[in-house]
Amino acid sequence: MPVARSFGIDFIERGIAALDWLAERRGRQSLLASHLRTGERGEEAAFFYLLRNGFTVVAQRWNDGPLPGDLDLIAWQGDLLCFIEVKTRSSKEVATASSAVDRNKRQTLRRLARQYLRQLPEGERPETRFDIVTVYELQGKPREIRLIPGAFGWSG
Repeated sequence: MPVARSFGIDFIERGIAALDWLAERRGRQSLLASHLRTGERGEEAAFFYLLRNGFTVVAQRWNDGPLPGDLDLIAWQGDLLCFIEVKTRSSKEVATASSAVDRNKRQTLRRLARQYLRQLPEGERPETRFDIVTVYELQGKPREIRLIPGAFGWSG
């Protein structure tokens, strides 16, 4: 990745973190429950991680409206369209973050991905993949981010 692009991504990420910190200091905390705020931080970290690794993110928290659930991130990696589920944890003691993408969650993600693909121009169905990004925010340790490409497929 060119140095200027990397610097720009770092600058934007740090700027957003600073604004979040400032808003919290000024008493404008999110009304979300703490586990939902953790999830939002993880999605934001995953977004910048993907950018740094050459992905082009085209959607965040995509939802079709009447369908329940959302696609956390939709990104291109070259000519490959990736539907990315982000799982964030503040502990490794119970279960892995990726284990939370169970059978029901995978079905929901597949249904949403099919709907997203229906909205693309006719005849332009790209090759696709389902990925999981795990984010661990452990007390006193640097954030750990891991991409699991092709974590599951269209069937199963």
